[in-house]
Amino acid sequence: MGFFDKLFKRKKTEVDENKELEIKELLEEAKNQHKEAEEELESEVESLLKVELDSEELDARDERDTMESLGEPSEDDEFEEPKKQEAEEKTVIKEKKSFFTSLKDKLFNSRQGLFGKLAQFFTGRTVIDDEMYDELEELLVQSDIGLDMSLKIISALEKEVKKRGIKEPNEVYPVLKSVMENFLVTEGNTIKLQRGKMNVILVVGVNGVGKTTTIGKMASKYVKEGKKVVIGAGDTFRAAAVEQVEEWARRAGAEIVKPVKEGGDPGAVVFDTLKIAEEKGADVAIIDTAGRLHNKNNLMAELEKINNIIKRKIGDQFYESILVIDGTTGQNALAQAKVFNEVTELTGL
Repeated sequence: MGFFDKLFKRKKTEVDENKELEIKELLEEAKNQHKEAEEELESEVESLLKVELDSEELDARDERDTMESLGEPSEDDEFEEPKKQEAEEKTVIKEKKSFFTSLKDKLFNSRQGLFGKLAQFFTGRTVIDDEMYDELEELLVQSDIGLDMSLKIISALEKEVKKRGIKEPNEVYPVLKSVMENFLVTEGNTIKLQRGKMNVILVVGVNGVGKTTTIGKMASKYVKEGKKVVIGAGDTFRAAAVEQVEEWARRAGAEIVKPVKEGGDPGAVVFDTLKIAEEKGADVAIIDTAGRLHNKNNLMAELEKINNIIKRKIGDQFYESILVIDGTTGQNALAQAKVFNEVTELTGL
């Protein structure tokens, strides 16, 4: 081996030893760091476990306190399960009561309607001024009273309040009710029945307003008054309509005339009703009709046909043509009345 070989080999050996030493030191340092990290991790886990155990202990303590406040025995009591079940049943009953209470409140709010809003309108007010009348007018319009009628009501209310010398807003509400009542129709609002003749009552209206129910109530009233009543099931369109009016007739003690087959001609039912009522000397013949929208020309034409059949059967004799309207209907009721009146010459609502 030459000098240079020995020199470089020795230097290489020294370098290798130095590198090995450095690697050992790095490994030792990494090992120490890893150990410290493990210790820190163990410490954190122990802290978390301790917090969780403390939380569970607090929850258990709170549960025991709650059971004691409810008068229930502790977990160590031998009657733990029955009492726990009883507490759960009490909770269910309380939830049911809360549900029905909430439902009752919602139904009450919907039942209040316009006059409920009007009664609340004057609550908390301290002065009667133009602003109050303007807001009241807006409330009436929003409630579908109609602009013209709302203006008439407000004008009449202002005059009546001044006339009575009222100064407190909470005293205005009874006056408002009185003013609105004055606009109601008070004359000619009874059904005219002629003695010794067959009185015909045609009942019309849009879908779902309560025509059949109204017929049942009328029939019951007249039967109780000792009159003989025949009901014509002229609604051959709606499913189960015939069965419904038949049930009303049975309850009222009236006779029913039904179509020969399901979905039959309503005009034929009306003709048969009037014929049978006349033959049996009935005092009242009430005719049910299918609900129809006032803007449906084909259905309105069918109603006109029924109207003509009645006229041909009884001639010039007066008969009632009643339009049934839902109590919550606003200005649309005027449109209904106008169109139905063109077909059947309405005599009442």
